[in-house]
Amino acid sequence: MKSSYDVVILGAGHNGLVAASYLGRAGLSVLLLEKNNYIGGATTSQKVFPDYDARLSRYSYLVSLFPEKIIRDLGLNLDLRRRVTASFTPYVQNERHDGLLLSNVSEEMSRRSIFDLTGNNTEYDQMKKFYNLSRVFAEQVWDTMLEPLVAKEEFRRRFDVDGVSREAWRSLAEEPIGNAIERYLQNDLVRGLVFTDAKIGVFTHPHDPSLVQNRCFIYHVIGNKSGEWKVPVGGMGAVASELEQAARKAGAEMLTNVDVRALDVKGKNRSVEFEVDGKRETVGAQYLLVNFGRNVLARFVGKLFQPDSTDEGSVFKINMLLRRLPKLKATRYAAAEAFCGTFHCDEGYGQMNVSYDQACQGRLPDKIPCEVYCHTLTDDSILAPELRKQGFHTMTLFGLDTPWSLFARDNHTMRKLAEKKFIEGMNQWLEEPLEEYLAVARDGSLCIESKSPVDIEDALGMYHGNIFQNAPTFPFVEGKEQVGRWGVETEYENVFLCGSSALRGGAVSGIPGHNAAMKVLQTKR
Repeated sequence: MKSSYDVVILGAGHNGLVAASYLGRAGLSVLLLEKNNYIGGATTSQKVFPDYDARLSRYSYLVSLFPEKIIRDLGLNLDLRRRVTASFTPYVQNERHDGLLLSNVSEEMSRRSIFDLTGNNTEYDQMKKFYNLSRVFAEQVWDTMLEPLVAKEEFRRRFDVDGVSREAWRSLAEEPIGNAIERYLQNDLVRGLVFTDAKIGVFTHPHDPSLVQNRCFIYHVIGNKSGEWKVPVGGMGAVASELEQAARKAGAEMLTNVDVRALDVKGKNRSVEFEVDGKRETVGAQYLLVNFGRNVLARFVGKLFQPDSTDEGSVFKINMLLRRLPKLKATRYAAAEAFCGTFHCDEGYGQMNVSYDQACQGRLPDKIPCEVYCHTLTDDSILAPELRKQGFHTMTLFGLDTPWSLFARDNHTMRKLAEKKFIEGMNQWLEEPLEEYLAVARDGSLCIESKSPVDIEDALGMYHGNIFQNAPTFPFVEGKEQVGRWGVETEYENVFLCGSSALRGGAVSGIPGHNAAMKVLQTKR
């Protein structure tokens, strides 16, 4: 290790690795410092259940927002596989269990499934019209995510070309998205299915005046202009591994098990003081890139962090290892068909309004909305061969309307209660309880791991467990002083955010990592 580098990056998550790769390839000396004993941050894959050789994507699980341009630029060898099923939503109608199945490969199957639910073709046609708005929006927005920021008014003019474009702008950027959902769609289940993309990770409702629900929705539907979420073969760990190789090939150095003790960011020379292997070290840097939240940066520089009310996280994560797939009460659908997409549970539009209101009252909702997904139905390479032969599968659950505040006082008790409620919610659609399908560890415990927003903050430093680090932002800016910037700047000279807390950060995107690197290269010219 040298005494100084052109760039020191704090945090070797995927964004830090993207930044390191671009900067190393440009000839700069780069050092990454990582607090954990592994590289990859939230994109890591881990052997969550030690008795079984299965590597689960512990915190994040699908890829949509990672730009193909970054993959090409860095020569990444990523296999992102399409899921045959987009989503499956079980329901009971006329005392009979059934399900709404939307396919990624058969438009006719999706149309027929919505017809079976609603008794008409109108809802499917209206859903297509609604999602066309997001496609129009993505066409204008996606390429700008890797460019300097544009003013809101300039963006608005780009949509002032025809009626559909103006409607896309109004529906996604100006008024609460609940208005458009209610304008286009009539069926409660279909409305809820659409609205979940506006809620995942944030605590909000359809008519939230802050429009945080719009911003969250945009991030879920614009990826590479299609918005499709794909399965990374080998799990998220494969993405992190490719990025680590690219960064090392570009000459970046990395240290793990680093305990950062102090940052000097106020003078002309930036430095980091840290401990590693029991030794106290200090390293200087011309540029310092921060791949953790603004809350953590504030603590290091001795400033008070002032979050917005929309910054609170609201997600509950459950990882499971199953001995076999659960059987559905909706017998006309095979479990493999239903679970390879996103399986929606208690996510009706009205139901989510109720669960939001109950969480606002400071209690766990009676029915907590969630979505479930089985990685191994699209990619079973994360399982050892003997587990594949025996029919094992992984399952991941993301819970909504579980804000950090519900868990802050007694995390252990509330986590157990929430886990129980989520399992009960799933069981209403299964022939046998989910517990019957879970793998069993040597000590007799079930292979299920739950993470509340408090746990996520403790493990990853994400403010109040917010998976975006802070509230997601629009892809444009309102203040003139930010126009032309990269959205990574801080109040300190040559100290830039390179992670999810940057403007246009969040999700497994690599976008803020790219943009921080571009800011450094622009400044060096």
